[in-house]
Amino acid sequence: MKCRHAKQTCDILPYLLLALLFSLPVHAEEKQLLLATTTSTDNTGLLDYLAPMFTGATPIKLKWVATGTGKALKLGENCDADVLLVHAPSAEKKYIERGFGINRRELMYNDFVIIGPAADPAAIGKKELQLALQSIRAKESVFVSRGDNSGTNKKEISLWKEALAAVPEKEPWYLQTGQGMLATIGVAAERGGYTMTDRGTYIKYEANHNGNPPLVILVEGDTSLLNQYSVLEVNPKRCPKVKNDLARQFSDWMAGMEAQKAIGDFRLMNKQLFTPNATQE
Repeated sequence: MKCRHAKQTCDILPYLLLALLFSLPVHAEEKQLLLATTTSTDNTGLLDYLAPMFTGATPIKLKWVATGTGKALKLGENCDADVLLVHAPSAEKKYIERGFGINRRELMYNDFVIIGPAADPAAIGKKELQLALQSIRAKESVFVSRGDNSGTNKKEISLWKEALAAVPEKEPWYLQTGQGMLATIGVAAERGGYTMTDRGTYIKYEANHNGNPPLVILVEGDTSLLNQYSVLEVNPKRCPKVKNDLARQFSDWMAGMEAQKAIGDFRLMNKQLFTPNATQE
C-alpha cells in the first residue's frame, strides 16, 4: 500500500495495516508476534527471508507493519506492537529513557548513500559529504526528502544541519514526499534530482531496474553515514498486554548465530545488503 495523496493520509496507514493484521484469523495453537519496523527491512525482502526461519525455530508466527522509524516507535509507545526493529539510535535511546522500551540490542548495519542522476547537475560526485550538500544548495538542484520522521529522514536532517546549520525545508528545490524510501527514490528519478537512501534499499532499487537504475550512487563512505539497526522490546510495565515473552524470543533469535549468519548471507545481485553485528551473549 502506497501513499499517493496528502501526507496526513500516510500518517494513518500504519494503523490501518495494524487493524487489518489483527482481523486475520489466528489458529488457537499459533503464537503470533507483531513487529513494527522500518520500510527498508520490508522493501528489501529481508523479513520475508527471515520470517520462515524464525517460525521454523520457534512456534511463533511473525507479522509486521512497515513504516518510518518515528511511526514505528509511536506504535510501540501506544502499545500497538510487541517488538520494534528500527534504525535511529539516538531516538531509540531516548525512547528507552522515557520508559517506552526495554532491552535495545544492535543487530546489523549498512550505510546511507546519496544518489542522483549520472549527469550529476550539482557536481557532487566523489565530494566530501558536507561539500556535496552545500553544492546541491548552491546549484539549487532538486533534493527529495522522505519528510516522514523515519530513521533515514532523521539522519538526513542531521546532515543538513551539519552542512548548512539549518534544514532547507522552505526552499523550492527541497521536496518532501511523506512516503517510503522506494517511492521517494521514484520521485527523485522523475524530477532528475538527488535523495539519500540506505544501501540495502538502493540495491533493491537497482535490482528492480535490472542493474541499470536511473539514479546512481554519487556520495558514500563517510563515517557519519553508518546506519545501525536495533531491536527493542515494548516495555510490558507500560503495556501489560504486549507479548513480551515472544518479543524476547524474537530478539534472542535475531541476535543468535542462525539469524546473524542468514542476515550476512542475504544478497541481491550478489551484493550484501546488511552486515550482522550482534554481540553474542
